[in-house]
Amino acid sequence: MSHHCLFIGMIALDFIYLVEEFPKPNEKIVALEGAIAAGGPATNAAVTCAALGSRATLVGAVGNATHSNLIRADLAAHNVQLLDLATPDCADPPVSSIIVTKSTGDRAVVSLNATRAQIPPQQLPEDLLRGVDLILLDGHQMKLSRAIAPQAKAQNIPIVLDGGSWKPGLEDVLPFVDYAICSGDFYPPNCTNSTEVFAYLSHLNIPHIAITQGEKPIQYRSQGKTGTIEIQKIKAIDTLGAGDIFHGAFAQAILQQPFPDALTTAAQIATYACQFFGTRSFFKNSDFLES
Repeated sequence: MSHHCLFIGMIALDFIYLVEEFPKPNEKIVALEGAIAAGGPATNAAVTCAALGSRATLVGAVGNATHSNLIRADLAAHNVQLLDLATPDCADPPVSSIIVTKSTGDRAVVSLNATRAQIPPQQLPEDLLRGVDLILLDGHQMKLSRAIAPQAKAQNIPIVLDGGSWKPGLEDVLPFVDYAICSGDFYPPNCTNSTEVFAYLSHLNIPHIAITQGEKPIQYRSQGKTGTIEIQKIKAIDTLGAGDIFHGAFAQAILQQPFPDALTTAAQIATYACQFFGTRSFFKNSDFLES
């Protein structure tokens, strides 16, 4: 029986272009490839988790903007159940413009975040956590995160934090987190390096902590034990969403594997995804489907 994972956070629409090289100022170029997909950390994580066979529910704000139906169609096509809690006061979902450079796989992103589309906690259904095995928070829906974290802890539902960057309000959520998976750009107040980040999060009694660093080894601390996980060397085509894909794969894996093994599995899937353009192509590849 598949697990049910709940993802709470940012929902956007991504316009993604693959180019030979980044355009110079005032230059027009023709892209090699293009794609349109629902985006955002929690969104891409939910799509990945669903592709790996778990039931994935995404909670956020979509509303009735012109591009909202494109988001809904993409999520439905990838077996993600959407719980749209947008209110009339919520802004339209952000639209992101993304340029990926073919030679390096690096990406440049211009977007709005979800600060203008905050959902009030009163919108949460009373039975939201029924049958949920795990929750992932990306920090972009902070009001919902603050409300749901204590409820999850009371029901012994593990919480994964996608710590892409520090966001005001996380100090209220972190004490309830079981797995803090942070990027190298995640710096809580008064922290300037990974040692200080580990100390900060450990002080909050978070049992499992990891810091990802792109192609560099993952550092982790699990119930007092530390270690590193090497990342396979590849020729990256596109690094867009690699962290999101990592978190979605981790959410699926941690319900079946010990912490270091789940990190390893997630790293392998995210690394594999970097060899394909966009955030969807990798799991449609026959090699992935057969693995």
